This record gives sequence, structure tokens and C-alpha cells, in this order.
Amino acid sequence: MFEGILPAIITPFHQDSGASLDIEGLRSNIESLLQRGIHGIVPCGSTGESATLTFEEHEQVISETVGVVNGRVPVLAGTGSNNTAEAIRLTRSARDAGADGALVISPYYNKPNRSGLIKHFTKLADLDLPIILYNVPGRTGQNLQPDLVIELARHPNIVGIKEASGDITQISRIIEGTRDEDFIVLSGDDAMTLPVLALGGAGVISVTANVDPGRMVQMYEAFRGGDLARAQDLHYELSALMRAMFIDTNPIPVKKAVELIGRAAGPVRLPLDELDDQKTEQLRKVLVNYD
Repeated sequence: MFEGILPAIITPFHQDSGASLDIEGLRSNIESLLQRGIHGIVPCGSTGESATLTFEEHEQVISETVGVVNGRVPVLAGTGSNNTAEAIRLTRSARDAGADGALVISPYYNKPNRSGLIKHFTKLADLDLPIILYNVPGRTGQNLQPDLVIELARHPNIVGIKEASGDITQISRIIEGTRDEDFIVLSGDDAMTLPVLALGGAGVISVTANVDPGRMVQMYEAFRGGDLARAQDLHYELSALMRAMFIDTNPIPVKKAVELIGRAAGPVRLPLDELDDQKTEQLRKVLVNYD
């Protein structure tokens, strides 16, 4: 179900004192992505500033996303937390809103032990919604080791992982160890999409696809169609944009990029701050070559 190019969408805000949700902008952005052929939508991930959304905003963004998508592609809702009870609430709400699955980050800051991680993810998987684990050690301070992921993959509702460790050997080991399971590996880094696909991965949860979804989709489809040379060409065409998305903390650059190409974005919420003038100009120069 969850394969191909799945943009981790930004959450647009109004330019008001509270940076309130821009629901019309959210709907418009989603529709634009759907028209460009993306294979799924991921609201309320790191790129969607989930850490600064209230419970009510979080639930509204997921509900609106499900409504706009209306079954055209799968919706994989970010519902993770470092508090298991909060993650249960958000995952249950996403299930009830009609999301097709939940993207669940490993608990950050707490650094739980192995048995705690197993219990945390198992409680969420027992809510009867497909779960994609999310491993991003750079944000959580803890790496989900391959042997743990392979063990969790045996749960029928834990159906995949977004792997953003940046360790290709680790990614290969997870794919190798879950080949007999109904389990997928999605790249968590745009620049590693093609290598992960070559290892047997299913696609990418993408930041870059907020800006140039069409070319990301073309790269994936070229690879799946057996045209590796074309996929490589597109990878290198996209490389400058992929790098530009991380000239500052995600989602600061991508949100500015979306604004610069004329779509709904608005400010980032504190404690993130806006892209400075020098980096904005750097980003503007890169965007000349993308749509």
C-alpha cells in the first residue's frame, strides 16, 4: 500500500500572531501534489511541524487530508510521540478519521530500553491500524537497531519502516531480515531514494516532493520500469534541490521553497525561525531549475 513517492507535507500557517492553520492552503497544496502523480500523502510528520501542533490541530490536519485525498492515494498519518498515551490518542484518532496507516517515530528524549520500545510499538500496532516505524536517530537520539526492527516486523500490523539513519548497511540488513515478512522499507532521506530502491526498498517519504513532485515521481517510475539510466539522470537533476532542503533545519528550507514557488506555506512556528536572507537567496537560485 505504501510505496513510491510519499511527500511529507508541510503544514501551512497564516501570517498572524498565532500562526494559525491555513486549511484552505493545506487543501490546495494537497490537490496540487495529487495532480502531479504522487503515490501517497504523509501529514503531521517532522516536515509538518507536528511538534508544535496542538492535539486539536493535529487531528484536524489529518482529517482534512483524508477528506481532500478521498481515497485517491493512501494517507499515512504521523502520530508518534515520546509519550505512549499521547501516541495512542493520536493513532486512534487517525484511524477513526480514515487514515490508511500511521507513521510512528521512535520515542525521542526518553531513550527507552529495548523492552520499552517493543511495548510502545506493540500497543500502537494493537490499535488495528497499519504502522510504519520511523527511525531518525538525528532527531530522537536513539537508533532502532536492525535486530529490533526485524523482531517488530513479525507483528501483523507493523508493516514497514521509514529509515532515516543514513546508514545504507543498516538499511540493507533490515531489508534482508524482513524479506519473508509483509514489510517494506521506505527511505527517509531523498538523496538515498535510488540506492534504497536498488536494495529492494519501496520508495521514499520525501521532503523534496513538496517542491518538485513530478520529477521525484518520474525517477521512481523510471526505476520501476527498468530504466536505471533515466532514474540516475533524474537523481542527479534533483540532487541540488535535495541538498537545498537541508541548508537549515527541516522544514525551514522546504517551507520557504514552497512559498517561493507560489504555494501556501506561511511562517514556521517557534522555536524554529525563518530562513535568513543569505540562505533564502541561495535557495532562490536553486529553485530556478525546478517546478
